[in-house]
Order: sequence, then structure tokens, then C-alpha cells
Amino acid sequence: MSERFNDLKEIKKDLISVDFFYNECKDRFNIKKISANDINPKKSIVEKDIHRPGLALSGYFGVFTYKKVQIFGNTEIEFINDLSPGKREQSLDKYFSYDIPCIVITNNNKAPSELLAKAESNNIPVFSTPHPTTKIAYFISDFLDDQFSPQAVVHGSFVDVYGVGLLFVGKSGIGKSEIALDLIERGHRLVADDVVIISKKQENILIGSGTSLVKHFMEVRGLGIIDVKSIFGIRSIRFQKRVEVIVELNLWDPSKEYERTGLTSSQSSILGIDTELIKLPIFPGKNITVISEVIALNYLCKHYGYDPAKELQRRLSDKIKTNTSKENNNLNKILERNIEYFEHDFE
Repeated sequence: MSERFNDLKEIKKDLISVDFFYNECKDRFNIKKISANDINPKKSIVEKDIHRPGLALSGYFGVFTYKKVQIFGNTEIEFINDLSPGKREQSLDKYFSYDIPCIVITNNNKAPSELLAKAESNNIPVFSTPHPTTKIAYFISDFLDDQFSPQAVVHGSFVDVYGVGLLFVGKSGIGKSEIALDLIERGHRLVADDVVIISKKQENILIGSGTSLVKHFMEVRGLGIIDVKSIFGIRSIRFQKRVEVIVELNLWDPSKEYERTGLTSSQSSILGIDTELIKLPIFPGKNITVISEVIALNYLCKHYGYDPAKELQRRLSDKIKTNTSKENNNLNKILERNIEYFEHDFE
């Protein structure tokens, strides 16, 4: 296990404003504000999960997670409408005594007038959406999970090669940007150069992206700053990609031993997630670009169940086992041609 990323500083948001939540989600998830008051800029969301307040509306507040976004579906709206006026006012008074961030009403349900009035008097935004409860709950949960996900900044170049996210790392000046540029010229796609923001999604997924300032600009030593999108076109970039292989570039050191078979896999941990690591020695004249493409293709082979190194090991083992009784012929058997007869084909 490589210790290269042990010192990465984890960055995590403590909160997001309800105003930010609304502005980011209103078009994505078809959410509209139905409460009259402007959203207080200090009103914030501090938890990534959502809450359906059925038990709280019925009077039980023992486990009321009021700091979460509150989702009112068909059940909650029907329950409020079925209460007598006195019970309804009592239930809503108790409910709105808590500092709730916001309420989202699903299925285009009409908000009960008492709920809307008490939300406005307590300065709690109320939103409405035509989406079913399950669907909007998924959308909002995914958005909040992304906003509160741990992040880290890595110095490197991140390229989508044949659909595989290759993160090139190594000491400054070793040639990460030049390799990325060569891959772009061969039709692959740049995600980020120099500064890569890596976010932890769910339990075992790392997503990399660039920064809003640098985007797809790149520094090439001796040339200066270039805009990859302007030079190579829209097909040469993408905004995000899953980090699948880390390629660590090292200057060739004849005193060190490097992996020769691929049977022993190395890994490196970023934000607690283990990712395949390939330590690639480089020296003048070595075609790192083609090797990078092969790294991506080899990863795809293994991802779909075929490991070339293990397959060759299996063949060697089978050949040795079938020839144990003919020890003198073992070497000849192993060195047999892969075709018995050339059939006058001398090409």
C-alpha cells in the first residue's frame, strides 16, 4: 500500500445555505418556492440526509431530526388535512417551534393554508415539486451527498483514456502535463491539469474534476498557458470522471526493482478509498503515451474478467502439470510454436 497520499488534507463543508440549495435545484429538479417570504441568506442546511416528519406531525418528537430537509409527501399532507382544526393547529405549532431549514412538498400537492401561514411566520421556506416523493427524495439526497462529500486537492493531471480515469502524479516537472497533452492529441479527454479536486462519493467511489478558475487551461513548460478546449475542441474535455487508476511517474532508477508480471497489484488510498496504483519508471525515449493507453485497456480487460498476467500464469502451470512425467521434454513443450504448420504463408 503506497503512502503517497497519507498527508492529503480532507476538505468538507459544514453547511450550505437554503438559498444556494434552492438556486441549484430549482431547474435541475423542477422545484419552485411557494412561500411568500424571501429566503433568509443565513438559513442553512447542515445534514446531507432528508427527513419525512410523519411521526412528528402525529405528536412524537423523540427522534425528530429537524435539522434535515423536510419532505412532505401524500401521507403527510393527507394526515394534516384529516386533523381537526384544533389538533392541526396544535400539531403545526409544535412542529414549527423547531428551527427547520426548509420544506419540500411533493406530487404537486397543495400546501394546507395553516402550514403555509405558520411556515411564513417562522421564516421557513416552503418549496413544491411535481415529482413523486421517492424520486425527489433520491434527487435531493444525491445533491446533498455531493455537497457534503469529503474532498481533497491532488497535484497531477487527470485524463479520460478509453473511458478509464487515469490520474498522473509525480514530482513537479517530470512531464505529467506533456503526457496529458499527448493523450489529448490522440483523441482522449482532459478532465483537469495541475490541480485536481477529488471527491468521495458513496462508500467506494472517487470523482475527479478541475477547479472553476483553471477549468481546462494547461501550462506547458517552454510554451506557456494553453486552452485545451479552444485548441482541440469540445471533444477533448470533460468536467468530471471517476478516478480508476493512479499512474505514479518516477525517474528510472536501475537500483530499484519494478513490477514485471503484473501479478502483484499495488494500491494507494485517497480519502480512505483504495485505488489501483501503477508505478511507471520513465526515461528519455520511452513512449509513456502508448503505455498509458495500454494501462487503460488492460484495466478494462481486468474489469471485464480477463487478467492477462493470471492467464499466462495459468497456461504455464497447466503446461508444467501435463508434462511432469516427461521432464526431458518440458522445455521443448513450453517453447512450442503457437501454430503447427505455416501452410506456405511466408508473409
